[in-house]
Amino acid sequence: MSHVFVLNPDKQPLNPVHPARARHLLTTGQAAVYRRYPFTLILQQPTSRGAVVPLRLKVDPGSKTTGLAILNDHTGDVVFAAELHHRGAAIKAALDHRRAVRHNRRSRKLRHRPPRFHNRRRPPGWLPPSLASRVANVQTWVRRLGKVAPIAALSLERVKFDLQKLQNPEIAGVEYQQGALLGYEIREYLLLKWAHHCAYCGATDRPLQIEHIVPQSRGGTNRVSNLTLACESCNQRKGNRTATEFGYPQIQAQAHQPLRDAAAVNTTRGAVYRALQETGLPIETGSGGLTKFNRTQRNLPKTHWLDAACVGLSTPARLGVAGVVPWAITASGHNSRQMCRTDKYGFPRLHKTRRAVHYGFRTGDIGRAKVPQGKQQGTHVGRIAVRSSGKFRVGRVDGIAYRYIKAVWRADGYAYQILRGGAAPAQV
Repeated sequence: MSHVFVLNPDKQPLNPVHPARARHLLTTGQAAVYRRYPFTLILQQPTSRGAVVPLRLKVDPGSKTTGLAILNDHTGDVVFAAELHHRGAAIKAALDHRRAVRHNRRSRKLRHRPPRFHNRRRPPGWLPPSLASRVANVQTWVRRLGKVAPIAALSLERVKFDLQKLQNPEIAGVEYQQGALLGYEIREYLLLKWAHHCAYCGATDRPLQIEHIVPQSRGGTNRVSNLTLACESCNQRKGNRTATEFGYPQIQAQAHQPLRDAAAVNTTRGAVYRALQETGLPIETGSGGLTKFNRTQRNLPKTHWLDAACVGLSTPARLGVAGVVPWAITASGHNSRQMCRTDKYGFPRLHKTRRAVHYGFRTGDIGRAKVPQGKQQGTHVGRIAVRSSGKFRVGRVDGIAYRYIKAVWRADGYAYQILRGGAAPAQV
């Protein structure tokens, strides 16, 4: 299982401990809960138990999900693992909706509002909000984990897709890898594009082969837009037919879809590296092909947090991942700027109060309510929805008075869940 972080009375990180040891510290009163996400204890009295072993935080940035793993380089044990889910798509959808409303408003027969976009300037290093949020998420969690774990070094995967060479049919003979890693970059790109599935039958539990949508015998090229993934049986049955002739015209259309995810990783990789440099810790970088090579050599399944554990040349020969249960951390944002809610016809329905905090609580906090009597009698735990009346909703129970509620966790813009299905196998 994942270890529990421990701080000394001065809030300096100590060696993480086994969950059984953490339970003993809590039951004997030697420690108290300092944070719940990630779960961290703080000792009540100073201790001189052993020297603090430095750890390494590994980051595998992605367009939708970033893998995080904290390793002990000497033993190879994974101390903590998480998958950080970004909200870039939600931010872009909100911006698109706001832009549509703005255009609709300015197209009405109202007073003239001259355009202002000619006067706007973007600072150096500017990123769109949907991409900047990805960088901010990674930076936030590197900083948070650095406060509760003795992290002394960082490892970052700096994958790069040359989109011009991938899409330009005139470019040929480019060797992306040499030696034992030959072909890993192109294959990793295809796995990302086709979501680790056979493009024809959808199989995921068997080896996948690189397959030409238009066969070379029919004039097809080795350009990546003409490549897909197929299992051996589908590849043999397809023969020298095109994907359309094989009965899959949608594969032909999907092969020319925009490479948004690859472009997002390309755009943010430099910003993520610069953000990690601000920590002052030594940073090791590695390619996506090296990560794939390390993972396949250790016979590990494909997950974001295991990819993070395999980033860089510092990856130990043995990775202790048995029984590690990763966390799913989902960026949920901080409230909304919309002050007026409307119905489906666009008429005002309700107005948001200008105060976010009511009676010491704000919407999104996690609370525990102990109601002694009445309709809501009992103990209820969940997210809090505040109201100015003092009658809050806790989880699915509504109308609970604020005086019965105790805050368990303050809203920090993230949602947390244990990835039971993403746990490593007992024996790897």
